[in-house]
Amino acid sequence: MDDVVYEESARPARRRVEIWLPILIVAFDQATKALVRASLPLNGSVPIVRGIMDFTHVQNTGTAFGFLNLVDFPYKTALIAVMATTALIAVGFYSASLARQQLTARVGLALIIGGAAGNLLDRVFTGSVVDFVDVYWESYHFWAFNVADSAITIGVSLMILDMLGVGTHVSKTA
Repeated sequence: MDDVVYEESARPARRRVEIWLPILIVAFDQATKALVRASLPLNGSVPIVRGIMDFTHVQNTGTAFGFLNLVDFPYKTALIAVMATTALIAVGFYSASLARQQLTARVGLALIIGGAAGNLLDRVFTGSVVDFVDVYWESYHFWAFNVADSAITIGVSLMILDMLGVGTHVSKTA
């Protein structure tokens, strides 16, 4: 059997998904948050699917899932913003190291970067993140979330699927 050598192209791999997807996520996230700020008073609520989901304007001064939301300490917003920025830079470097063929991981990381950047913008400019999707069943409420949080969750799910090898087809012939 002949050995076939595939040469890598001299031009760099295109990274369109890593550029455009985060930009789209940030734009959509910021647009929805601006709409919520303009149309719903703080803690105001509008039913979307009665008994399951409302749009409720809340501010999260903490981190994911409202962690540290009820805790106040000096420079809390700055500390959270620095931690988020550091994580965002690390994820960006990792994303840049992925091969062009690792599309699932690249899309997952692009979603994470877009979501993290959207929430970071809120933190830097307003000191808190606007959350508005309130999903519940009877008296049980999930944490309120937003478009950025959804992008991060989907991105992490894609990364897990990629790590598990879902969708990877390896030939078993020699």
